[in-house]
Amino acid sequence: MIDRTLLSEQAISDRLDGLAREIDLAYAGREILAIGVLKGSVFFMTDLLKRVTNPVVVDFLQVRSYAGTQSSGNIQLVHDLSMDVENKDVLLFEDVVDTGLTLRKMLELLSSRKPRSLRVASLLKKDLHENADITVDFLGFTIGKEFVVGYGLDLDERFRNLPYIAIWDPTR
Repeated sequence: MIDRTLLSEQAISDRLDGLAREIDLAYAGREILAIGVLKGSVFFMTDLLKRVTNPVVVDFLQVRSYAGTQSSGNIQLVHDLSMDVENKDVLLFEDVVDTGLTLRKMLELLSSRKPRSLRVASLLKKDLHENADITVDFLGFTIGKEFVVGYGLDLDERFRNLPYIAIWDPTR
């Protein structure tokens, strides 16, 4: 059950404005190959890229690691990219960095394909010791260990369409 709103629609929108400015400065007119991790990053990625003024090319990949509210620890590549990343400035969009296992695997995969640069944009990063070593170049918000839904984040494919981010509490 939804416990409470963690991040309002307005708070998310305001932060996306700031992230777009950061991305435009970092890439200074260079074309960005924006790679979204399906399905959770879609809302974040599309809303943010509408604010970016640099040229952008978009592709997606899909991995699976969650069952309900828990990460399975097993990362499966469900859908690979349709474009070559070699010598491209890649910006990987993630919805939330939890333990970091999935992001580490995706960065390893993309790095092996020899992009010119590889950076990460994530809407959320949980404040956990397991992911402390992971750098998120463009971060929306740091949150606690709560399980969250909304704005693309789901629980068994539900709640993605909420325009805000809420804490899910199964005990309520």
